[in-house]
Amino acid sequence: MKNKSFLAFDIGATSGRSILGTIDNGKLQMKELTRFPNQILQIGNHFHWNIYSLFEHLKAALAAVKKEGVQISSIGIDTWGVDFAFIGKDGSIIGAPYAYRDPHTEGMPEKYFNIVPREKVYGLTGIQVMNFNSLYQLFALKQANNSLLEAASEMLFMPDALSYLLTGNKVVEYTIASTSQILNPRTKQFEAQLLEAAGVSPSIVGDIVTPGHLVGTLTDALAEESGLGKINVVAVAGHDTASAVAAVPAENERFAYLSSGTWSLMGIEVKDAIINDETFALNFTNEGGIEGTTRFLKNITGMWLLEQCLKEWKKEGISYSYETLVKMAESAPAFQSLIDPDHASFANPACMTKAIADFCVATGQKSPANHSEYVRCIFESLSLKYKYVLGKFINLAPFSIEKLHVIGGGSKNPLLNQWTANAIGIPVLAGPSEATAIGNIMIQAKAAGCVADLAEMRKVIGNSVTLDAFQPQDAASWEKPYQKFLSIVDK
Repeated sequence: MKNKSFLAFDIGATSGRSILGTIDNGKLQMKELTRFPNQILQIGNHFHWNIYSLFEHLKAALAAVKKEGVQISSIGIDTWGVDFAFIGKDGSIIGAPYAYRDPHTEGMPEKYFNIVPREKVYGLTGIQVMNFNSLYQLFALKQANNSLLEAASEMLFMPDALSYLLTGNKVVEYTIASTSQILNPRTKQFEAQLLEAAGVSPSIVGDIVTPGHLVGTLTDALAEESGLGKINVVAVAGHDTASAVAAVPAENERFAYLSSGTWSLMGIEVKDAIINDETFALNFTNEGGIEGTTRFLKNITGMWLLEQCLKEWKKEGISYSYETLVKMAESAPAFQSLIDPDHASFANPACMTKAIADFCVATGQKSPANHSEYVRCIFESLSLKYKYVLGKFINLAPFSIEKLHVIGGGSKNPLLNQWTANAIGIPVLAGPSEATAIGNIMIQAKAAGCVADLAEMRKVIGNSVTLDAFQPQDAASWEKPYQKFLSIVDK
């Protein structure tokens, strides 16, 4: 395998990074070059992304690559889902892209379902209904007679729009397009009827390309400014979760994954979308993966619960290290307070600790009495929620699920991983924590011919990272608390 280097841009809704990755003797080595903020702009009553600021940060990273003295083979970009930029008739980006947190989509799904029933929308797309999905963003803009929509000839999802700024070439990458609730996961094409029902011309969306597609090379101006020359820009799995799942170092298909962080995404990788009455009722989603796979998954509230508690305690002048939080959870009494992490009261409460206490009182439980008990409540509840959701996947999967791969920041939480293994009764393999960047880089490596397919990608990743294994312990002791948990989930 010839040694090659690649530049990955991994951009989230609050910050972004540039990572240099090198395939060296069958192993991946990575180095973070730059880190930068990605702040939502409030302009009047609306919220937008500053795509031009992001472009400046991309250029700064190109300069950082030049300083490293490393010849890179290509560049790839992944971002969060659903959001997009409009392209005018002259090829320029017009306006500032709307952010998914903009309130203009509130109530829009229900209004849209008066035109196309909810069941039909889900049947065509297999995507869980969320008010900020691209379909409802477009519908909201049409309802408001938005001037940007009126002037737009095309739309590009965020990673594709940034690739356009780098190359001058326009593509629509499959995995990021699959988050829109406009794409049909069976045909892997956009559903024109859904756009027409929203009052939007289907011509606004372009032709789909798959991960690994060569978008083009850096523009002449950027090639000269950066000193890097005409470097290739590759459409990786543009949706960050798709890149993360591509980095799961699985040995076969018989696994579930948990992308664990502020939010948790649990799912399985399947060849064909799973869309039926049960998945509709469960609000499970079918998003695009690499090599034509589908990421069949469910969103679960994750460490958001603890993060909000920590913010409140910090205002009281109390801060905890990660190691201290683990010791606190271990020291508190077991299973005395459980919550449903996805209950609406935890979405964005004014006070998270009060919301947790109120939920416990409402469900006839003892409220946490101190910080340690709050931490234990959150960790135990997440473990039991993972068991609950995994049970649904076990019933729906076309194969037996033998292990759970935990990736992302949560893979570094050994206590939660052990409790999750105890609760679900199957082994948990934790890592890599940098899954998104790794997936981005390895898709570029595949496009460059360093690896042949997804299986070989995962083999290289497995050789490059150290996984922590957690075997179920005392699983029987988790059954009674799980029955208690089921009773509060059903309320």
